[in-house]
Amino acid sequence: MTLTIDVPEEILSAIGQSADEAERDARLALAIEWYRRGAVTQGKAAEIAGVPRADFIDELSARKIEVVQVTPEELRREIGQTPLPH
Repeated sequence: MTLTIDVPEEILSAIGQSADEAERDARLALAIEWYRRGAVTQGKAAEIAGVPRADFIDELSARKIEVVQVTPEELRREIGQTPLPH
């Protein structure tokens, strides 16, 4: 599926970006937001952004967004450990 966003040329001039640069920024911003919401995995978000997963993780870190979105309890379940007593 393709999404199209119309951006006036004067906006691109004002932010000092080419259409390709603005497209890369928009893809990354959308991927980060969907990842932040938990709607997509890191791998899918990196794919949406069009960057390697390691670069996507670097972008998350630079924006102070949690790289790991799993609670300790979810992690324990995933690796088959029993929960810690409360």
